[in-house]
Amino acid sequence: MTEAAQEILFNPMDPAFRANPYPAYRALRENMPMWRSPFGFWVATRHADITAILRDKRMGHDFEGRHMRGPEPWRLDEPAVRNLGQTMLVRDPPDHTRLRGLVARAFTARLMEEMRPRIRQIVHDLIDAVEASGEMDVVRDFAHKLPVIVICDMLGIPEEDRAQFLERSRVSGRLVDPTPMSREELDLANTNNLELEAYFTSLFERRRREPGDDLTTALVQARDEDGALTDAELMWNTSLLFAAGHETTANLIGNGLLTLHRYPDQLARLKAEPGLMPNAIEEMLRFESSVQMTGRTAFEDVEVGGVTVAREESVICLLAAANRDPEAFPTPDPETFDVARPGVRALSFGGGIHFCLGAQLARIEGEEAFSVLLERLPNLRLEGMDDLSWRPTFTLRGLTTLQARW
Repeated sequence: MTEAAQEILFNPMDPAFRANPYPAYRALRENMPMWRSPFGFWVATRHADITAILRDKRMGHDFEGRHMRGPEPWRLDEPAVRNLGQTMLVRDPPDHTRLRGLVARAFTARLMEEMRPRIRQIVHDLIDAVEASGEMDVVRDFAHKLPVIVICDMLGIPEEDRAQFLERSRVSGRLVDPTPMSREELDLANTNNLELEAYFTSLFERRRREPGDDLTTALVQARDEDGALTDAELMWNTSLLFAAGHETTANLIGNGLLTLHRYPDQLARLKAEPGLMPNAIEEMLRFESSVQMTGRTAFEDVEVGGVTVAREESVICLLAAANRDPEAFPTPDPETFDVARPGVRALSFGGGIHFCLGAQLARIEGEEAFSVLLERLPNLRLEGMDDLSWRPTFTLRGLTTLQARW
């Protein structure tokens, strides 16, 4: 393939690519599974290669080093970028180990399962609010609100403060995209960071005065009593938990409902066999991954997929491409959606030490959202499926709106 053709294949800035990146993923996976882009980074598309990269201790984030070596080292001076660098999302051991350990105890399988009745009630409440009207924007009225309420519960955000989070614009996702941000996008990200900082500063003070049985209280105490994290780490890891705790789940619900209606035979089967719901959620995550990619940088020369990734070179791991790799999902055809697909091993939650902390919570929210939705609104139909609006971000895949009637 020519260099020009390669550039066309992988162009996250193109709205048409974002609307349907899967043909490009397939072409890369079949022809150039470890492709060195014109911008100098590698792009990995095979399930086996990406699994190996995510588990390899010789690969990490090297957040500051990667930015300093990149074409825009000045970005580290931007508050939003600098603050992202304080989070466990992009930190390497030992900092990552320390930060993750402080919150992991709140995300055990047992504690997540204990939240299921509360999650189910939230789903019912959200449907109660729209049922009589006969219509809703699935993204705005349902998919976004459910995980926001759940993460607010976990963080101990008071009821009277939640409206601003339920109504405000969602996480942009552009900070973690591999493509450059415009000045306008950076300014907006910086402004959002200032607003979050102001809110969480007040919440931290409130939890110092009025401790609660919540994750924010636990983190504040870890900062004040144990010195286990810095002020900046307290601030931006709490903000990360809020953002990550709702954004990807909102996309799972929106993307999943769209996929079910694009495959009406699978929707009918799920209605007839509700016991398939846990497997159906895994298939939704595989087929339309909320997180399309993650990145790693080599700390030393690493052989992977038949090429050498040199020290300090970066690899974009296309999780969504790996999720449709026929070597990992031989039958049925991985380009089709099947709620009963056996042995789903999607990489949508990442892998290795950065495997998503909230994976089990997202699964439970998805199971309850779809189970109650199909029970309460069995005649729901989607509108405008041929004219969808996808969010202008590559890493986080989700719809801006999805209209439904019943």
